[in-house]
Amino acid sequence: MKQYKFSVEEIKKLTKSMVILVDSREKKNTHILDYFRKQKISFQTEKLEYGDYSFMIPAAAAGEDIYFHRDCVVERKASLEELSGNLTGERERFEKEFLKAGNDGCKVYLMIEAPGGYSDIIGHKYRTEFMPAAYMASLKTFEHRFDANIQFISPEYAGYYIVSTFQYYAREILK
Repeated sequence: MKQYKFSVEEIKKLTKSMVILVDSREKKNTHILDYFRKQKISFQTEKLEYGDYSFMIPAAAAGEDIYFHRDCVVERKASLEELSGNLTGERERFEKEFLKAGNDGCKVYLMIEAPGGYSDIIGHKYRTEFMPAAYMASLKTFEHRFDANIQFISPEYAGYYIVSTFQYYAREILK
């Protein structure tokens, strides 16, 4: 990862000019894009190698485009059912994506739009046959094997979570 050395004031300016990168394959994310629009947060759609969201700081603010798509991404799952499918039938593809990100030194935040989180998994409050003990074992294995940061969140706060994750990541990296 490239080293930066910006002042506190420059970092404030840079994080305000941040552009969210949205993977072109991301589906059913209108609530997130609506949040970006309402908050006047710039975003653009492009194909990301891994993750569903990342960010960049444009040259107009930094003197050169600074991309973080290989440093920090948010992988979004719209439900426990979607995540269950990724951990069972689509596990090989899912693991490859996390492995590729890890090999690039990328920090992955796994954001699951399921506010009940672990309680809903343990209580089997999802519509798949994936048993709670196996679900927890798979999720905890992913967390440790790929050093993933797993967060459960209500869909209405997903856009906020994405933006704040990138803002605070940028603040730490740019100083």
